[in-house]
Amino acid sequence: MAGSPFTPRVFSGIQPSGNLTLGNYLGAVKRFVEMQNSGIETIYCMVDMHAITVWQNPDTLRHNTRELAAAYIACGLNPQKSILFNQSQVPAHAELGWLFNCVTRLGWMNRMTQFKDKAGKNAEKMSLGLYAYPSLMAADILVYKATQVPVGDDQKQHVELTRDIAAKFNHDFKSNYFPEPEPIIDGAATRVMSLRDGSKKMSKSDPSDMSRINMTDDADTIAKKIRKAKTDSEALPDNFDNLSNRPEARNLVNIRAALTSQTPQQVITEVAGQDFSTFKPELVDIAVSHLAPITEEMNRLMDDVSEIDRILGNGANQAAEIAEPILAGAYDIAGMIRSR
Repeated sequence: MAGSPFTPRVFSGIQPSGNLTLGNYLGAVKRFVEMQNSGIETIYCMVDMHAITVWQNPDTLRHNTRELAAAYIACGLNPQKSILFNQSQVPAHAELGWLFNCVTRLGWMNRMTQFKDKAGKNAEKMSLGLYAYPSLMAADILVYKATQVPVGDDQKQHVELTRDIAAKFNHDFKSNYFPEPEPIIDGAATRVMSLRDGSKKMSKSDPSDMSRINMTDDADTIAKKIRKAKTDSEALPDNFDNLSNRPEARNLVNIRAALTSQTPQQVITEVAGQDFSTFKPELVDIAVSHLAPITEEMNRLMDDVSEIDRILGNGANQAAEIAEPILAGAYDIAGMIRSR
């Protein structure tokens, strides 16, 4: 952000709702690691307060939060380089979230497509938290004055809302207090699709476990799912653009590109003319060699959750040191008296 008065800082988070998938890894966590290793300050969160916008079994939520933390670390996020914590340990998120509830306009919230997608015909039965959570997401980002937010393309709308909230706060209170963060959406697989239907996003909520690769899957399961992934009978072309009407083929090429840090066109150049009886075994070898060590490390970490809890506690302390002064400044701008 050339010319910006704000220190470059990255924030992002994932809901600990269980079954982290290959889509979560390639679309988010892999890029978290790349940004961490670029030298910029990085803060990554397990957003457990967002998870409870729909009912969660408390024991399951605790397990899923620790498992997500284990996945972060196993994928390469280093607590010595990035701040790692779960959201509920830093109260400043919720406090700034309320302030933003009073800044955010209802019309903005009504345009949020994810609430409509999740609520469907049952909107009247959904929690207020599910409706208002984009305001809390804005607080998650802005309580650190984050300038960059790596997200999948399905979350771009929420970062745009965050920019609107920051701009309105600054306008209402005649300040330049909050930055307008930029969504970072790049890479070969920012939206990984289902292995059974290339028109649908890979999702942990899909009733078919064969539609996704879970980060907890062992090597044999990963191999089975890729071998049985839906494809077509045509050979692969020599130009990636020619896969525009072949969603399953395009998805597998994108996955291979992301796992090998190539562009989809580079992959196509290597495999042009192959049919899937050749392509899939190669993809199995690539996926297993890349993902199996992550799964093994996740399992090792989950054998000692006290170490995970220690890392999250330390991260929460580091996060609070940044967030609390920023929250205090926002309260002061808004006219709140704070004697402590």
